[in-house]
Amino acid sequence: MFNNFPLFPREASSVAGQVDALYFLLLAISGFFAVTISLTIVAFAVKYRRRHALEVGAKIHGSTALEILWSAVPLAIVMGIFVWSSVIFIRISRPPRDAMDIYVVGKQWMWKIQHPDGRREINELHVPVGQPVRLTLASEDVIHDFFVPAFRVKADVVPGRFTTLWFEATKPGRYHFFCAQYCGTEHSGMIGWVDAMTPEDFQAWLAGGAGESLASSGEKLFQELSCNSCHRPDSQGRGPVLDGIYGRPVALEGGGQVIADDSYIRESIVDPQARTVAGYQPIMPTYQGLVTEEGLLQLVAYIKSLGTTGQPTPTPGAPTATDTPHPTPK
Repeated sequence: MFNNFPLFPREASSVAGQVDALYFLLLAISGFFAVTISLTIVAFAVKYRRRHALEVGAKIHGSTALEILWSAVPLAIVMGIFVWSSVIFIRISRPPRDAMDIYVVGKQWMWKIQHPDGRREINELHVPVGQPVRLTLASEDVIHDFFVPAFRVKADVVPGRFTTLWFEATKPGRYHFFCAQYCGTEHSGMIGWVDAMTPEDFQAWLAGGAGESLASSGEKLFQELSCNSCHRPDSQGRGPVLDGIYGRPVALEGGGQVIADDSYIRESIVDPQARTVAGYQPIMPTYQGLVTEEGLLQLVAYIKSLGTTGQPTPTPGAPTATDTPHPTPK
């Protein structure tokens, strides 16, 4: 009977056990002090109760040792919790380098999912077991929240920015995911399933319906928007060269640098004046409202497909080994 009404969802990811251990520790500490303090209050109320109307309580001068004890013990407990929770937080907030990328767009009231090879899903997410998966999430309208209880992962999906979430499924199965942020009248129906499959089954599923890849769609959109008229590969355009830009440090006008990651590329499309690349005029128009969140993900995937080098981006005109500058987006 109890199998039909579990107190907690299954542990089905690589971080679920650590999250549960921390949670149970917090429950144990809270329960211990709640019971201890409650029983102490009752015992003191009985032992030190006034027995007649004229009784006067004894003077208490305090105890330095006791004050040190009740300060040091809670401090040690909360610092231990802080260190442990920080270790878990750092782990779940840093996707592994070999993580497989999947793109998710939240919209009232559905989750639209696309794999890099073009396979699309709605309210379904197929992933392989034993492979880290990095979700890049975006919202087309209001704040949503992608929550997979069995994986113990959850992230707000905020309009106007990309959110990254990762997990590694450890057990084949079918696991519910939810929108955990109230987003409108049909919020309760914004749910779906994660299908964790063996690597062999996942590859067979992936090959069964692949369409146009995300990068190919981004390339078409790049050309439709005439981005290639300014961002040319021969360094002769009015905008920086994008080949090999992803993941590189970008020198900014006025000083400073920024890494050309997903968020910076998105910002460069919707708000190109925010951080202009050194050596280029701020002439790029904004595409805010002209490109959907899906389109932005496609453009980012296309720019990523142009390659990464991991080398700093020199300012145009600066001498290099080949005397050819490699500028950056905007």
